[in-house]
Amino acid sequence: MNLFKLGDDLSPTTKIILVISGVGLIFLLWIFLTYGETPIMSSGILPPPWRVFTAFGDMYRDNELIRNTCLSLGMNLSGYLEAILLSIPLGFLIGLWPVARSMFQRPVDALRYVPLTAVIGLFIGLFGIGIPMKVHFLAFGILIYLLPVVVQRLDEVDDVYLKTVYTLGANAWQTIRTVYFPAVISRLSDDIRVLTAISWTYIIFAEMMGSEGGIGAMIWRVGQRQGRFDKIWALLVLIMIIGIVQDKLFTIADRHLFPHKYQQAESATKGKMKAESLWAVIWTYLRKSLFWTLIGAYLLLFINEFTGMISSVRIFHYLFDRTAIAVHLIMWVIIVVKGLEFYREWAADRRKSNVQASQTT
Repeated sequence: MNLFKLGDDLSPTTKIILVISGVGLIFLLWIFLTYGETPIMSSGILPPPWRVFTAFGDMYRDNELIRNTCLSLGMNLSGYLEAILLSIPLGFLIGLWPVARSMFQRPVDALRYVPLTAVIGLFIGLFGIGIPMKVHFLAFGILIYLLPVVVQRLDEVDDVYLKTVYTLGANAWQTIRTVYFPAVISRLSDDIRVLTAISWTYIIFAEMMGSEGGIGAMIWRVGQRQGRFDKIWALLVLIMIIGIVQDKLFTIADRHLFPHKYQQAESATKGKMKAESLWAVIWTYLRKSLFWTLIGAYLLLFINEFTGMISSVRIFHYLFDRTAIAVHLIMWVIIVVKGLEFYREWAADRRKSNVQASQTT
């Protein structure tokens, strides 16, 4: 292993050490630039790190930090769902049918050059200035990038698979269902994950319109009205943390939904490992326990939304407002997928036990 060799792969431990070192260097540079009574950078531009971190407590107490964060997350997820549900069928229509491609591919490609900040007035005129406008605006911002990518992914499907299904006599629908859809969706998941950063840019801009709340509205209030730059930097740090967590969750979901994409890397890793360590076993157990605990807590809160048996406050409605439906949809998709996985494992174990029982008799 060579730290400076082009393309050389590093061990997981080395990667963790280097990540911690990089974050530490940035933090030390931050302290260096803001330390002392006459710092290199004025506190009105870059506050010291301790002021930024204490600003979280101030915003929790004075600015409803948790509710505004959840509201931004809800709008982000709602916009994503709307964009995905629109871009996939439209992309398949344009990418697979020559008539639709000839008519609409050029206009779709041209939409990528539209400055989104200039068209927000159109969305305000169409949907008002509330949460639906912001969700539709975010969905449009993601759609104009995602739709051409869907068409591109369709063009990248290997001809070998197409010739195979045609040889087997598959019709158009069977070809879409068995070849195009799995191939495109497995690749599109990476494109969706990359667009997470862009989506936060748009949602922060949209939230500055109106008074519904969100992280963008908080940045506007504490920055323009209160002059609290420590709170602005704290909110920027919060957005980066949320983005990192979202990226990690996307990667975990991708591994569960499309495990074939990681088979080669996992096979190479397993070949090098002699046995699973005790720490890995403990970590797997804790992760699964935490997951099912969160699912149980969600189900209780979901029931409380309709019955009020736990609290008179509807937690999801309070935190996410109208965007709570997107959160519920995502959670129920997760529950159904995990339920199907559990059922398959149970069915496989049952078949195995039946075979063993028949062999013994």
